[in-house]
Amino acid sequence: MKTVIIGGVAGGASTAARLRRMDEHAEILLLERGPYVSFANCGLPYHIGEVIHDREKLLVVTPQDLKDLLNIDVRVNNEVIRINRAQKTITVRNIETGSTYEESYDKLVLSPGAAPIIPSLPGVSLPGVFTLRNMQDMDAIKDYIDQEKPPRAVVVGGGFIGLEIAENLHHRGIEVTLIELLNQVLAPIDYEMAALVHQHLTFKRIRLALGDGLKAIHQAENGWMKVELTSGRSVDTHMLILSIGVRPENQLAADAGLELGVRGTVVTNQHMQTSDPDIYAVGDVTEVTARITGGRTNLALAGPASRQGRVAADHICGRQSSFNGVIGTSVVKVFDLTVASVGLNAKALESAGIPYLNNIIHVSNHAGYYPGASPMSLKLLFKEDGHILGAQAVGLEGVDKRIDVIATAIQAGLTVYDLEELELAYAPPFGSARDAVNIAGFGAGNALRGDVKLMNWDQVASLDRGKTTILDVRLPEELALGMIDGGVHIPLQQVRSKINEIPKDRPVLVYCQTGQRSYFASRILSQLGFDVYNLNGGYKTYSHAVGRQSNFDVYEHVSISSKEELKEIPPEKAIAAQEFIVDACGLQCPGPILKLYNKIKEVEDGDIVTVQATDFGFTSDVEAWAKSTGNRLLSIDTEDGKIVAKIQKGAPRHVVSAPALGMNKTMVIFSGDLDKAIAGCIIANGVIASGHQASMFFTFWGLNLLRKNEHVSVKKNLIERMFGWMMPRGTQKAKLSQMHMAGMGTAMIKGIMKKKNVDSLPTMLQTAIENGVRVQACQMSMDLMGIKREELIDGIEVVGVATMLAASDESNAVIFI
Repeated sequence: MKTVIIGGVAGGASTAARLRRMDEHAEILLLERGPYVSFANCGLPYHIGEVIHDREKLLVVTPQDLKDLLNIDVRVNNEVIRINRAQKTITVRNIETGSTYEESYDKLVLSPGAAPIIPSLPGVSLPGVFTLRNMQDMDAIKDYIDQEKPPRAVVVGGGFIGLEIAENLHHRGIEVTLIELLNQVLAPIDYEMAALVHQHLTFKRIRLALGDGLKAIHQAENGWMKVELTSGRSVDTHMLILSIGVRPENQLAADAGLELGVRGTVVTNQHMQTSDPDIYAVGDVTEVTARITGGRTNLALAGPASRQGRVAADHICGRQSSFNGVIGTSVVKVFDLTVASVGLNAKALESAGIPYLNNIIHVSNHAGYYPGASPMSLKLLFKEDGHILGAQAVGLEGVDKRIDVIATAIQAGLTVYDLEELELAYAPPFGSARDAVNIAGFGAGNALRGDVKLMNWDQVASLDRGKTTILDVRLPEELALGMIDGGVHIPLQQVRSKINEIPKDRPVLVYCQTGQRSYFASRILSQLGFDVYNLNGGYKTYSHAVGRQSNFDVYEHVSISSKEELKEIPPEKAIAAQEFIVDACGLQCPGPILKLYNKIKEVEDGDIVTVQATDFGFTSDVEAWAKSTGNRLLSIDTEDGKIVAKIQKGAPRHVVSAPALGMNKTMVIFSGDLDKAIAGCIIANGVIASGHQASMFFTFWGLNLLRKNEHVSVKKNLIERMFGWMMPRGTQKAKLSQMHMAGMGTAMIKGIMKKKNVDSLPTMLQTAIENGVRVQACQMSMDLMGIKREELIDGIEVVGVATMLAASDESNAVIFI
C-alpha cells in the first residue's frame, strides 16, 4: 500500500515514522514544499536571540536520515498543488525546476500546518517587517539583526511566539515595544494571572501597549518606520514582527472538496480521517474534539500533532487507534517566569455556558527553608461537583510539573478531592510535604464543602463600603504595600481580642497578602456567626489585577541596559554609609518586605540595605514600600535569577533628582465642566513645564472626564447602568459651566480654540499624562457612581484619598476645581 504524506515537521514526520514501524513493506512518500522536512519550530525564537547558538541543532532529521533509518522517500522543495480525489492522485510542482508531475496514492495524509496571519494593512510588505513560521523566516530575521543592528523593534501580538520573540530581541540588546489588541497577553490564562506577567515585562523594560492594535506602517527616513496604532498613538521602530496568530493551510483541502470546520480547519473523526475516508489530516490544519466541552476546536501545538500522526498511521495499518481530543496543555517561558495552563479559562467557560468556581493560591515551588525556593501562583477552575475544568500557573520553577499533574488529573476525570489525596514526590529541593497541587485541592475542597466563601478581585469594586466591612488582617508593616480602599486593619493575631470592633450585622470581606492568613481569620469569624468572605488570592492578586497593566504611556523607549529612574547618588552628595545584605531568597510575599523592614529599623539613616529575593513580585512591592516609608530605592535588577534591590534608609530629599519639596501642585478636579477642566490641564502642564511635579485627583463629576469617549461593555447592576446613561462620557461630551446655550456656546468655544491653535481638551489631558502629570481617579467615587476601571482612559491611577493627601503633603498648593 502506498501512503503519501503532504508536509513534514511534527505531524507529517510522526505519521511517516509510525507507518514504517507498523508496516515494513509499505511504500511511504513524504512531500515537503520547504527545504527542511523536520525542524524544531518551537526553537526558532531562541536561535534569533542566540540562546541556541548552533543552527544545525534545530534540524531534527534530514531526508537522508529518514531514508537511511526508515526507508522513507522524502522530497523537499516539492509542493503539492492539487488533489485529484477521483483518480486518487496528486499534482506536484518541483520548486527548484518548475516542472510538475503526478503521484498516485492509496492513502493520503495532510499535514500542511498553519500560516501566520498577515493583516491587509498599509506597510505590511515593507522591508524590515517579518513573520516567523519556518527556518527561512528565522534566517531572515537573524540576518537583518546581525547586519542592520536595529536598536528598536515592535512585536505585534502577545501570544506565545510574540512573547518569545520579544524576549529574544531583548537578549540581543534591542528595545522592544509589544502591541496586543486584547487587554492582556497570553489569552489562555485569565486576566489576574496575566497581570503577573505584565508586571514582569515592565520590570524587564518591555514597552507594553495593551488594548491597542496595528493600523498602518509607514516608511520614514534613514531606515526608520513609523507604526501607527488604532488608538492614534505611534511608535518609531527599525523592524517589526507580526505575531497575531495563525490560520490553517486549508487550500488543498478546500479545493478538493473536503469538509471544513471551525476557523477553516479540516474536519476529522477520531481516527483522523477527513470526509474522504482515504484522506487523513493531522496537526495544525485539523478540527478535533475539545474534551472538556465536547465541542469542536483547533489546537496548534506540536504535542497533539505528533499524537495525531501516530493515530492516523495506526488506522492506515488496520489498527483502531483513536484520538480522543485535546485539553489544551501549554507552557511558555517569559524571561525569568514560566507560564503554563491546561483546560479552559474563565472566559472560555463563560462563553461555553459552563458554571464554575475558582481558587487562587500563592505557594513556594519547594520547601522554603531549602535554598532557591521561589513563589508560584496557581489558579484552579472547577465544577460544583469537584471536576476540574482548568488550571493556570505563573512562577520561576516547578510550574510545568504542577500543570502536568493537573492535566493528568483532567485526563483521568479526577476531582479536586482527588488532588487533596495525591501522593506526590517530596524532598526539600523538589517540593513540600503538602505540594502546591495538594494545596490547590484543599482550597477548592474548602470552598465546595462550605468551609470558606470566596470573593474574587473583580467583585471588590462593586462593594458598598457602607454595607460591607473590609478587614485587612496583615501585619502593620505590610500596609506600606497598599490597602483596599475603605478597609479597616486588625492583624490576625488580634482578631479574637478585637472581635467586638467588627460589625456583625453586615458581610465581612477578609484579606491578607496571599489569602492564607485571611482564611484563618474567616474560619474564626464564620464560627462566631459572621457572614464572612475570603479574598481569593489575597491582596497580591488584587493589587496586580487592579494596578497598571500597559506601560506604553509611562515612558518612551527606555534603554534595557539602565533603569533611568533609579540612579545612584552622586559621590559628592553621598552620605557616609554602611552597607548591609539581607537574604530573603525563598520567602514569599510579604517575607522579603518584612525582612527589609526589620533591617531598616536596625540601621542608621543613610545606610544602604541590599536585599536579595526570589519573589518577582518584590520588584513592584519594594518600590511602593520605599516611596511610602520615606526610604529611597537606589537600584533594582536581576542577578543569577535573583532580584537584587538596594535601598537607602531615610535618604535626604535633597540628594534626589526630583524637584525641591514644596514647589509641587495638587489639583482636586471635582467638576466635569469643559472650561474648568481646561483650566486644570493648563495649570498642570504649566507646573510640569516649570520643572515641578503636578497631580490631578479626579473625583465625583470630574471622573466623567476620565471615561473613554466610546462605550465600553462592562458588567453593571441596574443603578450603575442608570448612572452611566445619565452622566456625560469622556472629554468630548464636556460642556461649559456657563453660556452652554443648548450646545451653541460650547461649540463656539471649541471653534475658537481650534482657530487660535489651542489644543482641545482631550489633547490637553493626554499631553498632561505624557508630560508626567499624575492623573488619578478616586476609587471611592468610582464605586459610588458605578464607574469601572475598564471605562477609564489609559495612563491614569485608581487611588484612594490617602494617595491624594500624600501628594498634597509635598505640594505648596492644593487647588480645588
